[in-house]
Amino acid sequence: MPTVEARVDTLESLLGQFIVHTDTALRRLEREMREFKDEMRAFKDEMREFKDEMREFKDEMREFKDEMREFKDEMREFKDTTGKILSGQSKRWGEIANKMGTLVEDIVAPNIPRIAREVFGCKEMDFFAVRIEKRDKKGNVTREFDVIAVCDKKVLLNETKSTPRQSYLEEFAEFVKSGKFFSFFPEYKGMKLVPIFSSLYLSDSVVEYLSKNKIYAMAMKGDTMDILNPQLKPQRK
Repeated sequence: MPTVEARVDTLESLLGQFIVHTDTALRRLEREMREFKDEMRAFKDEMREFKDEMREFKDEMREFKDEMREFKDEMREFKDTTGKILSGQSKRWGEIANKMGTLVEDIVAPNIPRIAREVFGCKEMDFFAVRIEKRDKKGNVTREFDVIAVCDKKVLLNETKSTPRQSYLEEFAEFVKSGKFFSFFPEYKGMKLVPIFSSLYLSDSVVEYLSKNKIYAMAMKGDTMDILNPQLKPQRK
C-alpha cells in the first residue's frame, strides 16, 4: 500500500494541476468577459448611432411632410387661381364671340334698305326691324329674326352669321322652303318672300349652295356689301 507521504505528494500534484487549470480557465473567462464587454460597448455605440440616425430620419420626414403640405397648399392656390383665370377667359371669349356675332349683324342690317332699293326696286319701306323675337301663330315656337324688311309686297328675310357653317345654311334653306315664315308673320301671307343669307365673307361653294336653294348671298364686295349671286336678281320692269 502507498505510504501516507506518497498520497500527500499525489494530492499536492493534483491540487497544483487543479490550480493551474482553474487559473487558466479564470484568465480565459476574464478575457472572454472583457471581449464581451467590448462587444457590448460597440453594440451600444452602434445602437446610439442608429438612434441618432433614426432621429435625423424622423426630422427629415417631418421636414418632408411640411414641404409636401406647403406644396399641396401652393397647388391648391394654383388650381384656384388657374380656375378663376380660365373661367374669366372663357367668359371673355364668350363675350367676344357674342360681340362678333352682333358686330356682323350691325354691319349687315344698315345695308338691307339700300339692297332693297337698288336690287329689288323698293321705293319706301313699309316695315324695317332688326333682331325680332316672334312666336308662331300657334304660340308653340319662338324664333329670332335678324332683319325683316317689307316693301312693295315683298318681305326681305335676312339671316346673318359671322361664320357661315353648313348647318346654318341647311337650317335656313329648310326654313325658307317649309313656308314656316308665314306662321310667324301671317300678316304678310301672299307677299313674295325674298330670303337673304349674309356674312362678311362667303366662299364660292357657299354662294353656289345658296343659289341652288334660291337664296340670295350677301357679303362684302369692295368697300360695301352686295349680292354675290346676281343670276337670282329679278328683272326690273
